[in-house]
Amino acid sequence: MTDATSPADTSDDSPAGDSPAGDTPAGEPTFVTTTTRDMDATRGQFAAWLNSVLPTGADADVHELKAPTANGMSSESLLVEASWNDGGERTTASLVVRVAPPLTAVPVFPSYDFDMQFGLLSLVASHSTVPVPNVRWLETDPSALGSPFFVMDRVDGRVPPDNMPYNMGSWVTEASAAERNELQRSTVAAIAGIHGIDPATAVGVLGPMPTEPLRDHVAGQRTYYEWMRINDLDDEIVVPLIERSLTWLEEHWPADEGPGVISWGDSRIGNILYDGFTPAAVLDWEMAAFAPREVDLAWSIFLHRFFEDIATTFELDGLPDFFRRADIEATYAEMTGHVPQNMDWHLIYAAVRHANVMSRVKIRAIHFGEAEMPDDLDDLIMHRAALESMLDGTYWPK
Repeated sequence: MTDATSPADTSDDSPAGDSPAGDTPAGEPTFVTTTTRDMDATRGQFAAWLNSVLPTGADADVHELKAPTANGMSSESLLVEASWNDGGERTTASLVVRVAPPLTAVPVFPSYDFDMQFGLLSLVASHSTVPVPNVRWLETDPSALGSPFFVMDRVDGRVPPDNMPYNMGSWVTEASAAERNELQRSTVAAIAGIHGIDPATAVGVLGPMPTEPLRDHVAGQRTYYEWMRINDLDDEIVVPLIERSLTWLEEHWPADEGPGVISWGDSRIGNILYDGFTPAAVLDWEMAAFAPREVDLAWSIFLHRFFEDIATTFELDGLPDFFRRADIEATYAEMTGHVPQNMDWHLIYAAVRHANVMSRVKIRAIHFGEAEMPDDLDDLIMHRAALESMLDGTYWPK
């Protein structure tokens, strides 16, 4: 859920393509295993690689290489300060290196398509005004750092935090209602901007356009569930609530799926670096695909609801007037002319997608001895109660 060359949030040292929100769900342990990499050795390896890709005589020096304090659990991010000779002058650069995790790290996803992420960041930059990190290099040979990686410029900004969640005390809660409204509208505008790119331009990056984009997208989630449940623990697992939810989705399939657009995939405010209250860089493109617009809209709404439900559990105020479903749907329709369709279905689909990821994150924590396997496997899903009430039709106010 992040980018290898994405920028870093200078306010909390979290990398711009790997915000904690995408990979470290609230409520999980603050200190979890994210990397076992030897940073001193990696610094030398990266310096050698950098000298190999720069022109002869660049004499590159890596002054600092470190993992961000809020590193995610999907791809690994490394923050780099480097300098080299360029045209007779010494230039300096702040970089983010996005590295695919090794199998020993029990990755969140079965594979990491850095060709796609690198290409899509370039495409979004050239075909829209949506701000994304500037990508520099893509390295598919794993010999340099042990895994493929790509390199981006760091971007100054601040990310709404996940741990503790931004709605439980952060620069977002400290903002005025007008400032939060600006953040909300500018975020919807960024999502709309991605959707406004001609999807035909991404065929070479995302692959062929599916005849039925939603069918294809859901099939990918079924495949992910099967991969997730056959894990490196002693036994295969079955998560009854996920299986029940997948059946519900099939039985209530939308009559009109809608056309496919370029879907960001992990479309939430925790994956955006903000300059003030407007996006400075849109991050985390690992889940990008062709899909109906509603896939991104529902994900952005549900992930805020996920945090709001946690705030309610702890009897905290939260931000109930922020990123409300009706407001997001209305703003998107105003900006694009497209009225979101089948949103009840899509919000349940968002909750199922998140259940898949949360289950894998929990399995990962169990592997590293940071959690125990629950007796009831539905408890692998942190938002179990919300998903159950969604399926029962009692979650959203009538």
